[in-house]
Amino acid sequence: MISSVQNVSNLSMTRALGAVDTENSASASATTMPGTAGAANGMSFASVMGNMATEAVNSLKGAESMSFAGIKGTATTREVVDSMLQAEQTLQTAIAIRDKIVSAFLEVTKMQM
Repeated sequence: MISSVQNVSNLSMTRALGAVDTENSASASATTMPGTAGAANGMSFASVMGNMATEAVNSLKGAESMSFAGIKGTATTREVVDSMLQAEQTLQTAIAIRDKIVSAFLEVTKMQM
């Protein structure tokens, strides 16, 4: 499941955020089965979540810089829109993951000891 979440940022047609896309494609090619993403790489859950958060921040920063480039006239409208849509999708994914974590925490606190 985590590898499919990491591949969300690869849905853009343009590759304006070169460093972020190469990290995602490298991690996507390293994992073959979604269930073994952390086990195959020896990564803990915390490090996977940390990497996803870092990639989300990089995506948002890239969209911001692309919007400034659009204002300056150095980027096309399509590049700016693609970058903003990618950032929006990244933000929605981060919010969905946060909601799932909060829901799981609340379920654990409701359990009887």
